[in-house]
Amino acid sequence: MNRILIAEDDPRIVSFLEKGLKAAGFVTSHVSDGRSALEAMRAGDHDLVVLDIGLPMMDGFEVLSTARGSGITTPVVVLTARDSVDDTVLGLESGANDYLAKPFHFAELLARVRVRLGEGGEVSGGGVGGAPSGGAGAPALHHGDLSLDLLTRIADVGGTPVELTSREFAMLKVFLKHPGQVLSREQILAHAWGYDFDPASNVVDVYVRTLRRKIGADRLVTVRGAGYKLS
Repeated sequence: MNRILIAEDDPRIVSFLEKGLKAAGFVTSHVSDGRSALEAMRAGDHDLVVLDIGLPMMDGFEVLSTARGSGITTPVVVLTARDSVDDTVLGLESGANDYLAKPFHFAELLARVRVRLGEGGEVSGGGVGGAPSGGAGAPALHHGDLSLDLLTRIADVGGTPVELTSREFAMLKVFLKHPGQVLSREQILAHAWGYDFDPASNVVDVYVRTLRRKIGADRLVTVRGAGYKLS
């Protein structure tokens, strides 16, 4: 039976979450500040964390970045009233596996929790344009003079190594698995992160801009009205 940690300082939301998650068959525990959340994550007794960003003592962004920096890989679903693109990107870059803005529907939260508890690891190599190479234990994706090492998560651009954030890596991997194919924003989100943002969100465009700065603006082509493709 999966154990879920609820890190939330609003008692009404805590009660709502505990009631719904327990009814769905989960075991829950609760902390109301960031330091306690981090301590609970370090203890390793939970299978998933539902984390509020606006926690006292240590906010959710700091909890996430500290936990991930310590090697803690427990899946985290962020709940927050901060729903701007900048906050969404910051939450994801800090290490969140999913991001849900308040107010939210419990059915959506439950679906995201179940997805995160059941998702597998990274798939190495394979796929269109994705034959493993570089010797045993070093799978990579290639397209022209651009390659991506799936173990180190470092890109090689014309012989120059380029470090990527976790989300840049996820997006570049999608493009390298489908070179020359036009991918819609929804397809990119689904392949890279396994869920959809609000269709009005420009988070894909934000990451395309950061990738262009790192791998070259001409490599990711905008197809007006359709999406993007790796040239």
